[in-house]
Order: sequence, then C-alpha cells, then structure tokens
Amino acid sequence: MKVLVFKTTVEDRESIQRIGPGLDSLVGQGHWNFALDDCDKILRIKSAAILPEMAIKVLADCGFECRELQD
Repeated sequence: MKVLVFKTTVEDRESIQRIGPGLDSLVGQGHWNFALDDCDKILRIKSAAILPEMAIKVLADCGFECRELQD
C-alpha cells in the first residue's frame, strides 16, 4: 500500500459528502480522508493501484481542484 497526498480546494464537510461516493468507488470506503484543518485542505488516499490522475479526475468532476504533493 502506498499513500498519495493531495492539496485540494475542498472547504467543508458538505463538499466531502459530494466527493465521497466517487472516492469510495475509486479506492474503497475507509481508504481516504481529508484534513480540512490543514491550510492545504489535504486529501490522503491509501491504495496499491491508484494513479494520481484518477483521484484528480474524481475531484475535478465534482468541481474541485486537486494536485499531488510530492514527498
């Protein structure tokens, strides 16, 4: 398993509820979380097989920007 970390424009829990079904379909429930208290509104995804572009598309489809942060 690897952890992908993204900076996002997600601001609140209501937005997460809109994005959640897409992330659940992509990586499964419980394999992603947001840190809205962080200034970068961090999204973390645990997965062995996901490409960053896949997560970026899920957020873009819901109207949010997202970019992968490097180690």
